[in-house]
Amino acid sequence: MKTVLSLPYTQLPDLADGDRIARARAFREDMASRRTCRMFSDAPVPRDVIEEAILAAGTAPSGANHQPWHFAAVSSPKLKHRIRLAAEEEERAFYAGKAGQEWLKALAPLGTDADKSYLDIAPWHIVVFGQRRGGIEPGDNRTNYYVTESVGIACGFLLAALHRAGLATLTHTPSPMGFLREICGRPSNEKPVMVIVAGLPAQDAVVPVHATKKKPLEQISSWL
Repeated sequence: MKTVLSLPYTQLPDLADGDRIARARAFREDMASRRTCRMFSDAPVPRDVIEEAILAAGTAPSGANHQPWHFAAVSSPKLKHRIRLAAEEEERAFYAGKAGQEWLKALAPLGTDADKSYLDIAPWHIVVFGQRRGGIEPGDNRTNYYVTESVGIACGFLLAALHRAGLATLTHTPSPMGFLREICGRPSNEKPVMVIVAGLPAQDAVVPVHATKKKPLEQISSWL
C-alpha cells in the first residue's frame, strides 16, 4: 500500500454482536418512520438545525474525497416563491403529457399533481448541486469524480439527519432544473440534483397508503 499522510482509524465502539444487531435494527426502525411529506407547517425551524444536517451530509464519502456538492439553503419567502413558480411551470408540462402515460400511471396512487404550494409554506428548501469541477481546497478547479454517486450518498445522509432532527422532508426533482442554478446564483459548472424541502408537518398532514409499501428483504437483497 502506498505510504500517505495518515491518522489512526476512527475509534469504533467495542460491541457484542447482539448490540450491533440492536443498533442496526433501531436505525432501520427509525428510518422506516420517515415519510415524504407534501403538507407542511409554516412554523419556523432554526438555521442551526439545517446547518448541522448539511454538515452531516458533508461527511459522506466521495470520489477522490473532492466532496463535489453544494447545498443552497433557501429560507427567503421571495426566493421560495420563485422556485415554486418555476417548478410548477415545468410540472404542468410534465402532467400534461411530457411524462408519458406509464410514468403518470405509476404516480397516480400517490395523488401528485402540478400544484406545489408546499414550496411556499415549508420553511426551508435545500437545493443540492453537483459540481463537475472543483476539488478539496478553496479555488481548486480540478475534475471531480463519481459526482452523481457522491452527491446521491450525501443526499441520503442529509435526509437521515433531517429526519433524526424531527423534521419532515420531501425530495423534489422538477425537470429540467436549470432554473435552480439561476435562482440560487450558482455557477455553470454546477448541476442541480434535487430540492430537499424540510420543515414540520402540518397538523392535518397525511401520507398515501401506497407510499408506505416497502419491498421486503428477499426482494431487495441476495446472499452469495
